Amino acid sequence: MKFSKSRNTTRWIIIFASFLIISLILWNTYTFFQIFKHEERLKMNLWANAQKTLKNAGENTDVELPLQIFSNNTSIPIILTENDTIINTVNIDEEIVKDKLRSSRFLTGLKNENDPIVIEYVPGKFQKLYYGNSALLNKLKYYPIALLLIIVLFAGLVYNFYRSTKMATQNKLWAGMAKETAHQIGTPLSSLIGWVELLKSENIDKTITVEIERDIDRLKTITDRFSKIGSKPKLENKDIVEETLQSYDYLRLRFSKQVEFSFKAPSNPIIVLMNPTLHGWTIENLVKNAIDAMKGRGKLAVSIEDDGEQVKIKVSDTGNGISKKQFKSVFEPGFTTKKRGWGLGLSLTKRIVEEYHKGTIKVLHSEIGKGTIMQVSFRKIN
Repeated sequence: MKFSKSRNTTRWIIIFASFLIISLILWNTYTFFQIFKHEERLKMNLWANAQKTLKNAGENTDVELPLQIFSNNTSIPIILTENDTIINTVNIDEEIVKDKLRSSRFLTGLKNENDPIVIEYVPGKFQKLYYGNSALLNKLKYYPIALLLIIVLFAGLVYNFYRSTKMATQNKLWAGMAKETAHQIGTPLSSLIGWVELLKSENIDKTITVEIERDIDRLKTITDRFSKIGSKPKLENKDIVEETLQSYDYLRLRFSKQVEFSFKAPSNPIIVLMNPTLHGWTIENLVKNAIDAMKGRGKLAVSIEDDGEQVKIKVSDTGNGISKKQFKSVFEPGFTTKKRGWGLGLSLTKRIVEEYHKGTIKVLHSEIGKGTIMQVSFRKIN
């Protein structure tokens, strides 16, 4: 508990420190922007004074300094106007200058960037100097936006990394718990096998021991399933019709007679690369999910179809059905319509089908109040 609190405190300190650093960078950028903007204003005042000097220059006036000021400005765009008419331009593209409409729009843009500098070269006569920001100042202006975008992307990467790490840890935990469960079931299971052998020696009715043995085999299968979680399963070439029928028969005998079961499949074997234990788990989850949807009463049909390249297993029920917007969300962990349960059945089934068997699973069709058809597809071995 103390470790968890300490970790949360450290996390918040890091977040606060990052926010503080970002704020300082943005504040410094804004300060630099204002300083450079002020310096450019001073340069334009010098340019305006140089323009005034040249305008009023006589024969003995030294124009070397004004000309030097003019030549030093290579980045700041300038438009000089008199009576709202453009009389001179500096650092502006010739094509813009020649086009009156474009030059007028460019002047409007400069008016929005900075206040004009008024040049009174003789009493009562004025010129106005409009100027824009230099390329360097424009880059500095957009720097905070670029910085924020980088920070957002970095935060997204950190979040995804943290989320992936957390999910990986949880997966390891669940896999470890599943393997431990399989190990713990093994002890009483061995004992049950011994008791069955003892019952056989006492000449107990064989129908009783046969059913007990079938349930013990089922427990062995469940133990095998849990032991495979977190490990790469071994895939074999198996007849999917036979493997599906075995799971179907076991479930049919153990559910209420109020559920009307039916099974339809080709008479010939269909070979698929699969893990029989995990495939049985898939069929069991789909059948149980269908029976839950019907609240233990209705018609349940399992059918297998061969379309040449793929084999399709369909499990249909006459239950409540689901809305179209839930067709994908039913496979998400935690999704359930039951009052009890963790909503892991279809999520686990999807992982078995798509990750382990490289197949596909989807809600083929569903209508509210009429039922649902789930479809699992596998590639055939020719």
